[in-house]
Amino acid sequence: MKRWMCLLLSAALLLLALGCAQKTEEEAEGYDLYFLRAEPEMGGGALQAEKAYLPELENADPEETAKGLMEALLQGPLDGALKSAVPMGTSLLSLEVSGGRALVDVSASYGSLSGVALTLADYAVTMTLTQVPEISSVKITVRGQELAYRNKQTFVSRDVLLLPEEDVVGTVQAVLYFLDENGVLAPEERTLELYEGDTQVFAVARALENGPESKKLSAVLPEGFRVRSVWLEEDVCYVNLSSSQLETLAPEADLQTAADSLARSLCSLDTVDEVRFLVDGEFGRWYGSVDISEPYVFAG
Repeated sequence: MKRWMCLLLSAALLLLALGCAQKTEEEAEGYDLYFLRAEPEMGGGALQAEKAYLPELENADPEETAKGLMEALLQGPLDGALKSAVPMGTSLLSLEVSGGRALVDVSASYGSLSGVALTLADYAVTMTLTQVPEISSVKITVRGQELAYRNKQTFVSRDVLLLPEEDVVGTVQAVLYFLDENGVLAPEERTLELYEGDTQVFAVARALENGPESKKLSAVLPEGFRVRSVWLEEDVCYVNLSSSQLETLAPEADLQTAADSLARSLCSLDTVDEVRFLVDGEFGRWYGSVDISEPYVFAG
């Protein structure tokens, strides 16, 4: 009898221990990290949450919690049925929480996104960070700059529409010009992805802003330099630049080389015969110290 009592007691203690362990796991502080479905379901949303248990954030303040969540998101999913909405190699440069808004600055890789892919990445970040009670909205910049081709710059979770993911709709071959080790323009052949709403000339301008793939080359556009808009009419590509950014560029910024790089890269497209520069939508003679009065033609 005593033996049976001991066995029953041992069994009861084991069940109690298992029950406590299960309860602890269920009550553990968990967060949802949002990723893409590797194969979106018909009629389903493209984003799906993966639960992450991050005990190191248990006593963290809102800003540290947000940083921890962002770093976990950038590491990618554990579930093989999911994939990251954020491009591989993207790193967190800074994150501040102020007035209920998370200000997130990431590396240049994020700027390669556009169209639906950019929207999904923006909302994967937004839905992940707005779990923090002190964060109601999120603003995402790339190396300190807003992406001018976004429809909006600040996001809240209630705006999210979980639409099916749309893949790349096409590609274009281009030759982009960056700086070599001697500071001279050098070509880099690229296959650029086109998303819904993209144009070939826009893809080239965006790729130049994001920098080269080769480690032997370096960025040619000055820090803070952005193309305001770019479009093609027949065989002429128009590049519209903003006069206001001249005030924020470094004094040593080489605008002549930047303009040459843009023109050469755009002329590498089969559809472009010449490039014309505009300032605030108007033809002019100068952009800073660069003479932009004449069309640019580059035969390669």
